[in-house]
Amino acid sequence: MAAQAEAAPKMLAGVQQKPSSLYQDALRHLLQKRSAILGLVILLLLTFVAVFAPVIAPYDPEQQLIGIEDGIKKRSGPCIHLFGCPADQPQHIFGVDANFRDFFSRVLYGARLSLVVGFASVSIAIVIGLVLGAIAGFVGGWIDNVIMRLMDVFLAFPALILAIAIVTVLGPGLLNALIAISIVTIPAYARVIRSSVLSVKEQDYVLADESMGVPPLRILLKDVLPNSITPVIVQGTLGIGTAIVEVAALSFLGLGAQPPTPEWGLMVSAERNQIFTAPFLVLIPGIAIALVVLGFNLLGDGLQDALNPRLNRR
Repeated sequence: MAAQAEAAPKMLAGVQQKPSSLYQDALRHLLQKRSAILGLVILLLLTFVAVFAPVIAPYDPEQQLIGIEDGIKKRSGPCIHLFGCPADQPQHIFGVDANFRDFFSRVLYGARLSLVVGFASVSIAIVIGLVLGAIAGFVGGWIDNVIMRLMDVFLAFPALILAIAIVTVLGPGLLNALIAISIVTIPAYARVIRSSVLSVKEQDYVLADESMGVPPLRILLKDVLPNSITPVIVQGTLGIGTAIVEVAALSFLGLGAQPPTPEWGLMVSAERNQIFTAPFLVLIPGIAIALVVLGFNLLGDGLQDALNPRLNRR
C-alpha cells in the first residue's frame, strides 16, 4: 500500500506533463543532426551579412573608385593590411574588379540580393502551387485532371530552358527572372501538396467532419491543409537553393540582373574570361553561390528527417 501511495504522485505528475507538439519534437531532432546545424549556421551567417551589408561593406557596391583612390588598378588582387599588404595602400579584402569597384562590397550586397530573390521566388511558387494542388487533390474529378495536366505540360520542359523562354518574352531583368523562376517551380509544389492532400483527406477525422455536414471549404482550411503543409516546407527549403542557382544562371546569360547590379551570377559572367589572370573575381562569387546552396540543402535534408514521423529515431 505504501509503495502504491508513493507511485501515485509520480503517475499523476506524468499525466499532467504536457506532451510535446510535432514541431517541438521535430526541432529537437533537427538540432541533433550535425549536418542540419552546419547548414543553419551557414544560412545564419549569410543572413547576417545580407542584413548588415550597408554597415559591413566599406564602399558603395556600384561606386567606381578611379579618380578617388590614387594608383588604383583594375582587377588588382586582394589587399589586406593584417596579412602584410602595405599600410599606404587602400585595403580591398577581395580586390578590385574591372570597373574599379570594391569586390568585397559587391559580394556582400550580392548575398542580400540572392537571398531576397530566392525567398521571393519560392514564396510565390509555394502560394500558387498550394492553391492549385489543394484544389486538385481535395475536389478531384475533371478539375484535378485539368490542373495536373497543365502542371505536366510545364514539367515536360527543362526548368532552366523554360525560364529562359519566359524571360525572353518578358524581357531581361531581375524581376522578370524572379517571375520566370516562380512559374517553372509551381508544378513541383502543386504535385507535392496534391499528394499530401489526397492522403490526409482519407483520414478518420476528415471523414467524421464530412459525415457531420461541415462545409467542404472549412474542412479544407481547418483539417486538410494544416496537416498537409509539412512536405511543402521541406520542398521549399530545398527549392530556395535551386532558385538562387537558376537566377544566377539567368544573370550569367544576361537575362537576369543587369549591370551594375551586384549579383553573384552576373559577377561571374562579367569576369569569366579572367579565370587565369584574376581567378578571385570568378571563384569568390562562385564559392558564395555554392555556400548558400549547401546551407539550404543541408537544412532541407535535416528538416526532411526531423519532420518525418515514420523514422525510427533514437
